[in-house]
Amino acid sequence: IIIIYTLLILQGKLQLFYSVVILMDSTTATAELGWTIYPSQGWEEVSGYDENMNTIRTYQVCNVFDNSQNNWVRTKYIRRRGAQRIHVQMKFSVRDCSSIPNVPGSCKETFNLYYYESDSNTATKLSPPWMENPWVKVDTIAADESFSQVDLGGRIMKINSEIRSFGPVSRNGFYLAFQDYGACMSLIAVRVFYRKCPSVIHNGAIFSETLSGAESTSLVAARGVCVPNGEEVDVPIKLYCNGDGEWMVPIGRCMCKAGYEAVENGTVCRACVSGFFKAAQGDQQCLQCPINSRTTSEGATNCVCRNGYYRADSDPPQMPCTTVPSAPQNVISMVNETSLRLEWSPPKEAGGREDLVYNIICKSCGSGRGGCTRCGDNVQFVPRQLGLTNTLVHISDLLAHTQYTFEIQAVNGVSDQSPYSPQYTSVNITTNQAAPSAVSIIHQVSRRPDSITLSWSQPDQPNGLILDYELKYYEKNQAEWNSSLTRSQTNTAVIRGLKPGTIYVFQVRARTVAGFGRFSGKMYFQTMTEDEYKSSIQEKLPLIIGSTAAGLVFIIAITVLIIVCRSRRSPEGSESEYTDKLQHYTSGHMSPGMKIYIDPFTYEDPNEAVREFAKEIDISCVKIEQVIGAGEFGEVCSGNLRQPGKREILVAIKALKAGYTERQRRDFLSEASIMGQFDHPNIIHLEGVVTKSSPVMIITEFMENGSLDSFLRQNDGQFTVIQLVGMLRGIAAGMKYLCDMNYVHRDLAARNILVNSNLVCKVSDFGLSRFLEDDTSDPTYTSALGGKIPIRWTAPEAIQYRKFTWSSDCWSYGIVMWEVMSYGERPYWDMSNQDVINAIEQDYRLPPPMDCPSALHQLMLDCWQKDRSNRPKFSQIVSTLDKMIRNPSSLKAMTPLSSSVHLPLLDRTTPDFSSFSTVEEWLDAIKMGQYKENFANEDFSSFDVVSKMTMEDIVRVGVTLAGHQKKILNSIQSMRAQMNQITSVEV
Repeated sequence: IIIIYTLLILQGKLQLFYSVVILMDSTTATAELGWTIYPSQGWEEVSGYDENMNTIRTYQVCNVFDNSQNNWVRTKYIRRRGAQRIHVQMKFSVRDCSSIPNVPGSCKETFNLYYYESDSNTATKLSPPWMENPWVKVDTIAADESFSQVDLGGRIMKINSEIRSFGPVSRNGFYLAFQDYGACMSLIAVRVFYRKCPSVIHNGAIFSETLSGAESTSLVAARGVCVPNGEEVDVPIKLYCNGDGEWMVPIGRCMCKAGYEAVENGTVCRACVSGFFKAAQGDQQCLQCPINSRTTSEGATNCVCRNGYYRADSDPPQMPCTTVPSAPQNVISMVNETSLRLEWSPPKEAGGREDLVYNIICKSCGSGRGGCTRCGDNVQFVPRQLGLTNTLVHISDLLAHTQYTFEIQAVNGVSDQSPYSPQYTSVNITTNQAAPSAVSIIHQVSRRPDSITLSWSQPDQPNGLILDYELKYYEKNQAEWNSSLTRSQTNTAVIRGLKPGTIYVFQVRARTVAGFGRFSGKMYFQTMTEDEYKSSIQEKLPLIIGSTAAGLVFIIAITVLIIVCRSRRSPEGSESEYTDKLQHYTSGHMSPGMKIYIDPFTYEDPNEAVREFAKEIDISCVKIEQVIGAGEFGEVCSGNLRQPGKREILVAIKALKAGYTERQRRDFLSEASIMGQFDHPNIIHLEGVVTKSSPVMIITEFMENGSLDSFLRQNDGQFTVIQLVGMLRGIAAGMKYLCDMNYVHRDLAARNILVNSNLVCKVSDFGLSRFLEDDTSDPTYTSALGGKIPIRWTAPEAIQYRKFTWSSDCWSYGIVMWEVMSYGERPYWDMSNQDVINAIEQDYRLPPPMDCPSALHQLMLDCWQKDRSNRPKFSQIVSTLDKMIRNPSSLKAMTPLSSSVHLPLLDRTTPDFSSFSTVEEWLDAIKMGQYKENFANEDFSSFDVVSKMTMEDIVRVGVTLAGHQKKILNSIQSMRAQMNQITSVEV
């Protein structure tokens, strides 16, 4: 027993012992039970034995040879003690009727369990009366095993144990009654109890004892209170008590606040002792103070730095306190005309940090007289002046023959915390003669197939006599290192040996005695083609030399001006618009303003896609109300969203379950980065995401009526055809929007369509969706092998070749149309997936649902065309449905049962009544099982009688909904036709 008890504790199953409260247990009685018996010759109280041969009081009855038995035994009054649902455990044995000699046909092997509620113990021998009303029947109890013989030496007992429950109960107490109507049995033990969830500390919150709900599926919410020194992380903090007395579905949690750590399995928050700290709320333990810091009291949230040591604002509290660095060492300066190279060694002491950087302070001291001033913005520092990570800097554009002082500072993340200036090392230098500045502009004077003549202006600051110019050039599609060089004594040059019709990049720099200046910006010029050159020669006729020459000069001047202006606008290293036009570098296939969906999986960092397309919502704006479902990644709840400056709205909240991996988090949020790109009244709207606190959430608009398939099943036959077509039109409009964005859904089905309170349908669930590449005339998505495909909704080419297009979505839309018109019927019924694939390959298609207009079924067949190019586009589907809505008469023609569909297996619209043995089975088959009792009460209990029913009979039975009346009447008419056919065959 001790071993079993220990194992139960380890497995977490001991809770069940504490979730049961016994209201009555017949096995504990030490005297007669004294239950009330009716009639007196029925049940008999006797002493017996349980399966462990313990003496107990039991009731038995065995009047099997008397017909029409109706024997009752009633317990004493049982107080419910606040319980809403009662559980009854019965142990009993039943004699096998076949083992009793000469037993009549009235022998039974079952009995009935009833209950009756009362505010006080008022029952008598005749009250309440011994009949089903006012007694409430719980169930008919049958034995799993019955015995057929008794061993006089040891008495072999086959004891059955059954548990039944009932509720809700609301009176102060109740009675139980057991009815025998012809069995030979013994009621060995009766145990009455209710379940409750025990008080518990979970997620840092205390939950008090909670009774289970009135229904077996009920979830009773209990609010939790944080343990002392704990703080709420997510509100409200809830646990749900299920019908078995077990806690489940935790929402929210408490964590120990800053300065306190969780001990004793998270049930106590204890203050950090001296020398330890905890900086923030959470599950983490107290940490020892880092080096060069200390605490001043218990429950510390941070450690204070010692004198001379500091902590930067960005430093985590567990980081040691650090100090400022010493000055850089061993500075080396190298002057080259008006440029300078500085190198140095790192400081001896870095202050205990790794974020050491260097700043260069430049001061111009003129010719040495007077004070020094800060250098102007014209001085260039490469790679930069401040925040240098390397111990090297190049400085240029200094003034010639000028004295400078450079201070090299060493700073780190706490230098601004120190009251002293940063440590530095200084160096003094004097510049030499300056090199010329860069050439600003290059002109094309003329061009031929093998040469281009260029000219350029003198540098703005020559800084002396220009000795010559160096020209660098190379083909635009080649690398710069493959360039050629040529020299010119003047500011013009003819570059020969070029390729016809080729774009070249040109750069020029000037040289003085101080050396070369910088190269100019890149200019792009193109040589003539051979045909252009021949054409230009032919045009130079003697008679028009004057006018042609003048025109060419004007055109060249305008062209040069455009080229120069554009070239000057282009930054160094970039390519000009002129080059783009020459090479026709324009896409041309994008419509202005067209928005194209961007696949979040193409981002190197998928979190970047979430930040770009989904709005971050503060967790304090979200209020979770109740759990409404569960998904692949966690729970789905309803709640309220109240953002600053906006009214509160009802929202749906998907919460990522705890213990997720980074991949699961990425996959969970990918749907948000997809939805966030859509803005259409028939696409589910994303309100935002919560990623900066736990749990991670996706928040969308709330759709009151849930998924379309279950909504239709719950409201079977209650909508007009126009209403159904309106729903289909909304779905098609949403799909047209996705198609226009080059987006394929891949999982279009009624289960993935949500319905709001105004019956507006919106496309949702983008888990299988992918982007359609638009570089071909027929964009497709090829899924990875092994990917999940919903066979019943998927086009044949998508199943066979994993090719997904807008046309495969069109096929799926046809299946959705069939689902809507059949009020949520399962496509292809109970056929296996392989049977569905085989049927489609043989050109079989789903038949029209009952009362489906022929125009709608024809549109379904168009969507199911084998050749995907023949399927309608979603824009055409929307247009077709709009015409039907404007012209309702087009929806009156119904598809005849002998349609062009040639698959009898799929024609389930009119079930064969001969396959049913009772009227009840027939009603279940046509989904009208709720009227079985109505038919029985009016004696419509055989097919002969039912087949003669009229509309008046259907109304008299109690069928009031027009859709249900029509469905039953159509099935009766089909039944008549089948019966007439059978009669004709027999004749």
